[in-house]
Amino acid sequence: MMKFTTRAAVAAVAAALAGSVFAWNEGGGEQDEALHLVGDPENGRDVYEVCAACHLPEGWGLSDGTFPQLAGQHPKVAIKQLADIRALNRDNPTMYPFALPSQIGGPQAIADVVAYMAKLPMTPENGVGPGDDLEHGQKLYEENCVRCHGANGEGDNDKFYPRVHGQHYNYVVRQFREIKGGQRRNANPEMVEQVKNFTERDVLAVSDYTSRIRPPKELTAESADWKNPDFE
Repeated sequence: MMKFTTRAAVAAVAAALAGSVFAWNEGGGEQDEALHLVGDPENGRDVYEVCAACHLPEGWGLSDGTFPQLAGQHPKVAIKQLADIRALNRDNPTMYPFALPSQIGGPQAIADVVAYMAKLPMTPENGVGPGDDLEHGQKLYEENCVRCHGANGEGDNDKFYPRVHGQHYNYVVRQFREIKGGQRRNANPEMVEQVKNFTERDVLAVSDYTSRIRPPKELTAESADWKNPDFE
């Protein structure tokens, strides 16, 4: 029954998204509500159980790019993305059924789970690219990405720019392709404009370089063997 319900929900979301439009970071709704709440990481741990099935208990996602690393992400960034998915402003039919209020709760639950994820240490061994075009990738990153995401990929919480250091190569590639192709409808229009003329070589090279930017040691786990004690 659950399998049927999930499939039906995914199909319904895909149909709803077909003719929808959205502008960057308009705010309002659950996003504004959650942003004005104090997150409780203790409750966020309970909410995160729903997320852990795909993003792993550690919040590290998968190197194949299916699920991104969430650990250590800026709270405002994560709140925006969750709220956008729930409001059908970001196309993610796979995640949508599991992000619903009926599954994880309302705006307070969003604030709580985001506070919990922000405290998780990032993986010290995220998935990286082939490493065969890094000079080109670095040039593209410095010319196009530094202004928003920072020289070390640290992003900006207040401006809703995500951390990109330590993110999986395959996930970064997928986001570039979806932004170029128009599937990431909630993407920052400045980024859409910057990458619209990127070639496939450009996408692969800058994604590879980005995936190799290391987060500060204080944000990463001591070992790739670290296990989240909250789920042992």
